[in-house]
Amino acid sequence: MLPIYVVNNFGQFNHLIHRALRDLDIDAVLVPNTTPPEKIREGCRGIILGGGPAIERAGYCSRYLDLGLPVLGICLGLHIIANRFGGSVQTGQSGGYGPVDVEIGESDEILAGYPEKMSVWASHADEVAHVPEGFMLLARSSICNNEAIASPDKHIYGLQWHPEVSHTFEGKRVFENFNRIILDNP
Repeated sequence: MLPIYVVNNFGQFNHLIHRALRDLDIDAVLVPNTTPPEKIREGCRGIILGGGPAIERAGYCSRYLDLGLPVLGICLGLHIIANRFGGSVQTGQSGGYGPVDVEIGESDEILAGYPEKMSVWASHADEVAHVPEGFMLLARSSICNNEAIASPDKHIYGLQWHPEVSHTFEGKRVFENFNRIILDNP
């Protein structure tokens, strides 16, 4: 079985995403965001777009969204998804990393098993201002209206928060759900 590719967008937590998957016995490989799209398509069964400091340094990530593979975007990965599909991203009013309580409005398959409210660890330096057409809003918080979005038909999901850090409530469940989505939709 092919691995999940974790795309390194120069974020400080990308290695933790890779480690979380390995700890769950999910085969994963950390790859640079400069990997040609054809190598991504041939080499993996799903993609996680990791976080990073700037969308200008996101390499080929927006092109990976056209490969027909399931995608989970985390922080910057969410912003790449929003921009690619016609949404918009703006500077967040709350800024840096810290705890936030999110409220799940739609419990899509990526957030299956989570309670209606939970505490997560997130960066709000930038955030999605407008959700792209065809995407559903899954979660919000008091400081950010668009904490999680999904296009279930395309199997594309995005989270503002970091499920890979220990401060996020049951963060590894997101990775288990993503793996299940991939396995159920070969």
